[in-house]
Formats: sequence, C-alpha cells, structure tokens
Amino acid sequence: QVQLVESGGGLVQAGGSLRLSCAASGRTFSSYAMGWFRQAPGKEREFVAAITRRGGIKGYADSVKGRFTISRDNAKNTAYLQMNSLKPEDTAVYYCAANVDGASAEKDYTQYLYWGQGTQVTVSS
Repeated sequence: QVQLVESGGGLVQAGGSLRLSCAASGRTFSSYAMGWFRQAPGKEREFVAAITRRGGIKGYADSVKGRFTISRDNAKNTAYLQMNSLKPEDTAVYYCAANVDGASAEKDYTQYLYWGQGTQVTVSS
C-alpha cells in the first residue's frame, strides 16, 4: 500500500508558477506510475499529467502541454508537477495518484489505485 501527501499549492497570480510535490510512503514507489489530476468546483476530475515508473514516458493533457512538467525522484519517493504560465482556468484541487501498472502513463483516473488528499491551487486574474 502507498500513502500519498501533496504539498505546494497556494494562491498565485496569472502568469506565475508553482511546484507541487507528492511524497509517497513505502518502499515500492519506484514500481508505480504516477499521475496528477485536478478537479474544479462543479466539474469532473480531469487528467493533467502522468509519468511511468522510471520516468521514461510522460503524458500531458493538451491544456497544460508546454506549461506543466511532471517529474519524479525515486530516491526521494517524490513526484513533482512544475506549473508555469498559470492561468485562472488552472484553478482546482490537484491530486496525485499511483498506478500499479508502472509502465503506463495512463490518462484514465479510474486506473489509479492510490490517491492523495489534494492541494488547492488558485490562480487570480
């Protein structure tokens, strides 16, 4: 089992940057693919980015390509989401999640078994 804790959210002006972190417990972090998802009020949870267990494959939603970067440090049991050029429409609760299929940068949130509690990101215009 994996426990995930997100941090790094906050309030930022449009055009600014934030880096989210997802710290994982347990010794099996390096076997999981990791994903970031977000959910705005009244909207469905949506895919943001994913990375395979060794970081060889990364996937992004079209809405964040070129602005967000997903990465991981298996030695630190941590995944990251660097968010640049933030827009008001990026405002949401951001969740990290772990997928036992470590070879897949999966976009479907139902394929992820473990979830963090979420961190709020608010982008003001």
